Amino acid sequence: MLPLYAQARKSVWDAVNPATGIRRIDEAFPAAIRKRTRETDMFIEFINGSTWQLVGSDNYNSYVGSPPVGITFSEWALANPMCWPYIMPILEQNNGWAIFITTSRGNNHAWDMHDYAKTDPNWFAEVIPATKTKVFKPDALERIKGELISLFGPEHGEALFNQEYMCSRQGTILGAYYARQIEAARTEGRVCPVPHQPGHEVYTFWDLGVDDSMSIWFMQSVGKSFHFIDYYESSGYGLEHYAKVLKEKNYTYAEHYMPHDAEAREMTNSEIALARREVAENLGIRPITVVSRVKNMDIKVHVHIPAVRNILSNCWFDDKRCAVGVSALENYRADYDEEKKKLSNRPVHDWTSHGNDAFMTFAVGYQATVIDAQKTRVRRYMGSNAWMRM
Repeated sequence: MLPLYAQARKSVWDAVNPATGIRRIDEAFPAAIRKRTRETDMFIEFINGSTWQLVGSDNYNSYVGSPPVGITFSEWALANPMCWPYIMPILEQNNGWAIFITTSRGNNHAWDMHDYAKTDPNWFAEVIPATKTKVFKPDALERIKGELISLFGPEHGEALFNQEYMCSRQGTILGAYYARQIEAARTEGRVCPVPHQPGHEVYTFWDLGVDDSMSIWFMQSVGKSFHFIDYYESSGYGLEHYAKVLKEKNYTYAEHYMPHDAEAREMTNSEIALARREVAENLGIRPITVVSRVKNMDIKVHVHIPAVRNILSNCWFDDKRCAVGVSALENYRADYDEEKKKLSNRPVHDWTSHGNDAFMTFAVGYQATVIDAQKTRVRRYMGSNAWMRM
């Protein structure tokens, strides 16, 4: 399993060894040992009855119910961490195995898994920097480090070198939008146990999807701080599933913020096509505030992303229940233009997108509601004073 299905096809299935002109997959698995090959879904069955397949973490829900005995996660730090809880029970039932191979890419879910594995005798964990392998000689590493510094500057260049070659968990994620803010939250102790406070109502903030993931942040406003006490993400389910999840959490809800596509109509059991907002309200998810549409990518990059940066310093995150959401924030990044050799003006669309879009619903929608409420109170006060003066 690679982070993206398309990446698995490009980097493994279709990749050609330049030295031989033969596909690497054909070198690894010669035709003589194969019974059949399916090009469409990158599947091989061998003459001994075993099978092998390439998959992507961006579509993990489609593999639930499949019977693998073992799975290798390549570049685990870039993969959707939600795929592991769904695949783990299958491997447990099959008495199977899993291997996680990755570079660090910052302080994220890959390091969390490593830290846990070090404490559990059923796991094996090892960190191997380039200096402990026979792949690179010391002078080659110095040359590579110098090249990265010349391309990306002293700070990012050295951080990239430490991340990719020295396995540093403090390395940078190239183009990450909120890496510094999340690092500050960790340093200041704002990623920690954040218990639900029964005396405060809970607000939810959504990113809507069916084939893509549906993501929900759960927040309590406490003084001038925003306590994110929970996070939920899944895919392939209708709104009935999420209504059940909200009810089971037994929170007292104040308001539910959804993005503009909550007004999109879809076929339901009703004779009339209902907006997703209407379906949600009929299921008891109410009241709902629909946040204004992002009309173009410029608004997202130049307005919404700065709004998230500005509000993160006031945010606290539960380190367990919000772990996947925090990892999504930490790894959300600008796409890298391979042709121009520079960061592009648009975010990468991968597993990090959904948790981030849901958080943008908070940063933009909730703040706008608070400001509007303050303006309304000011207008009422001014109107009242004016009447009294008369």
